[in-house]
Amino acid sequence: MPKRKDLNSILIIGSGPIVIGQACEFDYSGTQALRSLREDGIETILINSNPATIMTDPTMADHVYLKPLTTKSIREILDKHPNIDAVLPTMGGQTALNLCIEADTKGIWEDYGVKIIGVDIDAINITEDREKFRELMLKIGIGMAPQATATSFLKGKEIAQEFGFPLVIRASYTLGGAGASIVYKPEDFDELLSHGLEISPIHEVMIDKALMGWKEYELELLRDKNDNVVIICTIENMDPMGIHTGDSITVAPAMTLSDKTFQRMRDMAIKMMRSIGDFAGGCNVQFAVSPDEKEDIIAIEINPRVSRSSALASKATGYPIAKIAAKLAIGYNLNELSNQITKSTSALFEPTLDYVIVKIPRWNFDKFEGSDRTLGLQMKSVGEVMGIGRSFQEALHKATQSLEIKRNGLGADGKGYTNYDEIISKLTIPSWDRVFVIYDAIQLGIPLSRIHEITKIDMWFLKQYEELYQLEKEISNFNIETLSKDLLLEAKQKGFADRQIAHMLDCYESEVYNKRVALNINRVYKLVDTCAAEFKAMTPYYYSTFEAEIETPDGKKYVENDSIVTDKKKIVVLGSGPNRIGQGIEFDYCCVHGVLAASECGYETIMINCNPETVSTDFDISDKLYFEPVFWEHIYDIIRHEKPEGVIVQLGGQTALKLAEKLDKYGIKIIGTSFKALDLAEDRGSFSNLLAENNIPFPQFGVAETAEEALALSDELDFPLLVRPSYVLGGQGMKIVINKEELEEHVVDLLRKIPNNKLLLDHYLDGAIEAEADAICDGEDVYIIGIMEHIEPCGIHSGDSNATLPPFNLGEFVMQQIKDHTKKIALALNTVGLINIQFAIKDDIVYIIEANPRASRTVPFIAKAYKEPYVNYATKVMLGAKKVKDFTFNPQLEGYAIKQPVFSFNKFPNVNKNLGPEMKSTGESILFIDSLKDDEFYNLYSRRKMYLSK
Repeated sequence: MPKRKDLNSILIIGSGPIVIGQACEFDYSGTQALRSLREDGIETILINSNPATIMTDPTMADHVYLKPLTTKSIREILDKHPNIDAVLPTMGGQTALNLCIEADTKGIWEDYGVKIIGVDIDAINITEDREKFRELMLKIGIGMAPQATATSFLKGKEIAQEFGFPLVIRASYTLGGAGASIVYKPEDFDELLSHGLEISPIHEVMIDKALMGWKEYELELLRDKNDNVVIICTIENMDPMGIHTGDSITVAPAMTLSDKTFQRMRDMAIKMMRSIGDFAGGCNVQFAVSPDEKEDIIAIEINPRVSRSSALASKATGYPIAKIAAKLAIGYNLNELSNQITKSTSALFEPTLDYVIVKIPRWNFDKFEGSDRTLGLQMKSVGEVMGIGRSFQEALHKATQSLEIKRNGLGADGKGYTNYDEIISKLTIPSWDRVFVIYDAIQLGIPLSRIHEITKIDMWFLKQYEELYQLEKEISNFNIETLSKDLLLEAKQKGFADRQIAHMLDCYESEVYNKRVALNINRVYKLVDTCAAEFKAMTPYYYSTFEAEIETPDGKKYVENDSIVTDKKKIVVLGSGPNRIGQGIEFDYCCVHGVLAASECGYETIMINCNPETVSTDFDISDKLYFEPVFWEHIYDIIRHEKPEGVIVQLGGQTALKLAEKLDKYGIKIIGTSFKALDLAEDRGSFSNLLAENNIPFPQFGVAETAEEALALSDELDFPLLVRPSYVLGGQGMKIVINKEELEEHVVDLLRKIPNNKLLLDHYLDGAIEAEADAICDGEDVYIIGIMEHIEPCGIHSGDSNATLPPFNLGEFVMQQIKDHTKKIALALNTVGLINIQFAIKDDIVYIIEANPRASRTVPFIAKAYKEPYVNYATKVMLGAKKVKDFTFNPQLEGYAIKQPVFSFNKFPNVNKNLGPEMKSTGESILFIDSLKDDEFYNLYSRRKMYLSK
């Protein structure tokens, strides 16, 4: 039982829909906390409105409430569960903290006798109220940048006059840096000050003297009720001050900090945490350090909750911060808890790393035409990747290979910038691809001193880049026959991909691969063990690296590998990589369920993924976790090592699906639907032929590979036309065009961005109703798990539409066509597992828009609405362990469930917010209504045509 006898039932507040600034790292934290509390026999009650997450799965908490995050919902839950003893608000990001404060202000916790655990309200108020925080820091002797608070426009102007420019404006009580900006020129100040005052819920801003060019660090702390404090991780931002930490490239452990300064920073962080309250739990502290010999330290902020970086720090160290923080909140001490990695030592220890972590954010600016792409104090990234390596260079390369932006790593892929002015501009104005541009600048011969002067990135990092370029230059002097073993090993140890080395040697990737195998230069796998191997680690959590051979006295050569292969039958599940618009947390939900289902079928489960924010990369979800890029070379090496029965690709979104062709080519079994069937559904032309053979209607279409062909087609098809490329996700590049000029412009643009792509031109069914169905098929029987009708008309991407389950105004005749088409298509494609089909309905005829024989964005939503574990069932079907008829389906839903998209347009104020065939939403929430007379449904329905843009 927990150390506090008075806590038997706890309410956890989730973080709601995913928005830029608050993503699935809180799903990870919340999931860990729920599992941690349930281990102690505590009843858990969860409120969260996000249907796509693992956190809201019925197996995660005793009671899950998919309700809006409002004080009204909190009251309803407390009325229903009068036995709730406490609320834990620190696992749901700023959303949960803000809701907790609002409920406290309204006296709700007091009315119901609910204690707040894991944090003090006073601590939240001190850290969020920048004036109070500043006063406290000065009182305890912690340095801060010159700053002052403004609660009016006039006061703000006075402060600016006193401090001089550049200045930083930060809005109080906001998330992801909303309302924050750097102001270099007096003429920009008025507008940015007004915006900050407006966006702050208490209309207050803090104005700081900008510490441009200072280095930035973050520390993750945990403290128990006995005031024991441990520092779990020190993270250094490669980007200097001025870029939000969520948009910065970050490195752990800190690379350029002297030990003396680190000790000072540690002491300051502990002092700060102790000064803001006596709560037990987690805390994130941010510091700026002057880039000179003095290394002055200034505090930036402290967050008394698990943060975006806590997920990263947990994955970086293997120390599960949220899990331990939840235990501390219920009264345990650190020395009473076991170290989750070694199982033999206590949690009262500070991890030491014998490897390096690099995190790189993933942006989606292509979805926001006309957006300001400059990186600054407002976070703009939608996801992130993490690379683990034995050196900074290896980890940096692995992170860049994980991004899925058609780059093979740094340089050596022919895709770098070569124009001097363009490179200087991209270095000067921090951009999403600056991590690559630094390499291009060195390649062009721009001196490191000049790059440092422009970017203020520490010389140590720039020298690491320079070494990589020198190695590339050296290798380029050889060919595949003459390249030495030592040089090839060095390139692999520094993270260069086989593809990059092939580019340097002007040969095929397969030749490099064959040469390194012949020379015994193979990946070895090392444990993420938190103790730098001082104690034996029990957790099967691995990263890859390359090591030189060790020779024993008797002449035997070997390389040490921590990953021991068992003789059990194994299944690999490919994850979905970094979050982005069009492929989010819903695929992580599917992967986790796939892993658990495969485990139930008696397989050893192996997860491959590189996203530090997710539950699938938690160390105890699968039997073995390989934290590696979802990148062919890495996957193939793991498969060679583990020799699994097969690989599941249909749960990891388009990321995993794109690898199906390679797996098939190399004779690796794809579990479930075959590559041939997956490819047939993706190839728009072949798929339409399949529909024609089965007498299933589809909009008139044609395939074009040039602008000329597209213009000729338009004469046959009639405008408006829907133009879309093959093999894309989230409607990328889709557009409705209404005349030849628009068509030509869009086709030329598309073929420039996605060369050699087949474009499909459909006659767009103007004013049609859109619907979609998800089904499970075993090759013989088809069970439709859900049919949804979109409130918005056809032409708005399904991910941006409000989808209603079940449909609200499709007649029996139309519903029967949907059911018949779904069954016919699933069987014609030889589907084994999940399939999603989208329809357009016009004049009572159901046309097919597309079919995806994989898990879709809507599967978690349907599973939550009907309270059925559909991904578990589908995985068992894929594995051949069960047939569709073996399951007793029992969907339960009174009334309707509506999947509502959530957008992050507030990060891009000047962007066209009209919706169309390309997806723009970053997350979703679920709304349950009893009947169509509900006001919320009426509001949605009345607005349905407002956003349609052609």
